[in-house]
Amino acid sequence: GDLSMNLFSLGERAKGAVDTCVHCGLCLEACPTYRELGIEDDSPRGRIHLIRNLDLGVIQPTPKVIEHLDLCLGCRACESACPSGVQYGAIIEDARAKLEAGRQRGFWERSLRSLFFRGLFPHPSRLRALARTIRLTQRLKLDRFAAASGLMKLMPRPVAAMADVSVIPDTFGRDALPEFVPARGESRYTVAFITGCVMDVMFGPTNIASVRVLAANGCDVHIPRAQTCCGALQLHGGDEATAVALAMRNIDTFLATGAEYIIINAAGCGSTLKEYHHLLHGTAYEEKARDFVGRVRDISEFLAAIDLVPPTHAVPSVATYQDACHLAHGQGVRMAPRKLLAQVPGLTLVPLPESDTCCGSAGIYNLVEYDMSMDVLKRKMENVASTRAAVVVSANPGCIMQLRLGAKQRGLNIEVLHIIDVLDRAYGPEPGKGG
Repeated sequence: GDLSMNLFSLGERAKGAVDTCVHCGLCLEACPTYRELGIEDDSPRGRIHLIRNLDLGVIQPTPKVIEHLDLCLGCRACESACPSGVQYGAIIEDARAKLEAGRQRGFWERSLRSLFFRGLFPHPSRLRALARTIRLTQRLKLDRFAAASGLMKLMPRPVAAMADVSVIPDTFGRDALPEFVPARGESRYTVAFITGCVMDVMFGPTNIASVRVLAANGCDVHIPRAQTCCGALQLHGGDEATAVALAMRNIDTFLATGAEYIIINAAGCGSTLKEYHHLLHGTAYEEKARDFVGRVRDISEFLAAIDLVPPTHAVPSVATYQDACHLAHGQGVRMAPRKLLAQVPGLTLVPLPESDTCCGSAGIYNLVEYDMSMDVLKRKMENVASTRAAVVVSANPGCIMQLRLGAKQRGLNIEVLHIIDVLDRAYGPEPGKGG
């Protein structure tokens, strides 16, 4: 629906970013939606033009204009390609937040957003309860019954597709991890670990492995119970108020641990955590946010920067690395994961063509913009298949689930793993724990 223009006024940071764009067009080929559609309004330059005209009141936010902005994956590949340093992420997030105030969404999309953004992710106990229910249906093979009987066809296509590859593990990180894990051997660093939302219920064993790898590298690890969702999905989806509330809670919780570093193993979350000072600009929390941001590190960034304890167990495999967009483009972390994988005995790393191009997951994009998501994934899986790798490594839960879906759709016999899963295998079992 339309939005009265007095509601649409870009914030100071986004306005400044819009003015930085010189419309050179170097972002076009970096943009996944432009490459698929070849439409100017579905490119970063085109979207900036639309947003500038919305801000000036030259155009109205008609359904067609909003559609072009919705179709953006928010992958920020345009930021890496831009010679002027345009902060496109700030522009699209601010525009979506302003547009959200007057949106008339359909029942399915409204329900989905409300469930994820406010009902589930900010409440870890609810998320775990839902995951336990899904896990029970999987253990009882009710999911297979639903697929065989045709019940899955009654579900929206995106939900059915993701349900097909979303196996809930036996253990959630928060259920298994205590609030403090001491360093193995000499204590070198004090860190606090962010368990995340999707990461903790869909990749609990990876969270546990992350703490194991940190402890093996001399880290005393705090895992505060009071932590909550980072707010990334809410922010990308235009729900800025919820993101602000979550950020303030996390800042208080993590600074209270006194940790030198705050470690995250999900790239999408890390990108938002590192921008809390922008989110809380002009508030009483801004200084605390800057302190927090100064300590945040992606786990691969942290491990690659320290004197890594050499892993000794061979992982004999051919692997390729898929850059998570919010690690490569959002945080500028590209070499660290490759440096770590190069230290794994027995692992042969082959390059992935277009490795830093989006896989189409993009938060809940693959649920609300399913067709475009699948078009983007198709190109990604063609590149993966060309490497002939047995393992695809990434650093974000959404990417991993999306790549697993792509592998299943194409019938590729490949394992898709988080970088920490590979490192954990290379460290072998903990002393005294057996194989």
